[in-house]
Amino acid sequence: MSIEEKRDRIVEELMPFEDHFERFAYIIDRAKGHPPLAEEYKIDAFLIEGCLSQLWIFPEFKEGKCVFHTDSDAAITKGTAALLCELYSDETPEDVIGLEPDFLAEVGITQHLSPNRRNGLTNVRKRIKAYAELCLENG
Repeated sequence: MSIEEKRDRIVEELMPFEDHFERFAYIIDRAKGHPPLAEEYKIDAFLIEGCLSQLWIFPEFKEGKCVFHTDSDAAITKGTAALLCELYSDETPEDVIGLEPDFLAEVGITQHLSPNRRNGLTNVRKRIKAYAELCLENG
């Protein structure tokens, strides 16, 4: 499945919810099923700045593909970060860099986040993109 197909699948999952409360309840439920990050990776090096809650992104590069793992002490934060990690994981650095997560606004997520959570989500994207750029530079 291409990164665009993954994005479209996520949009299809989120579009049926008519109000943002239902949408966030779904995202929180998804977060509960997302595996926790190992404690050894919950360190400052992987902590996302600009978010009121604790949010970690642990990146890996396996067989030419980027893989991202996340965890947070807040369910909404974990859920929205998990959506991005799901989208960008198992993709080439070029694909990670090339696709912006504008679909989150399309399905009504970013508009209903607090400014701090939006800032944290922006920083998640920056961290994911920076890691992909690093992978490209290092081959």
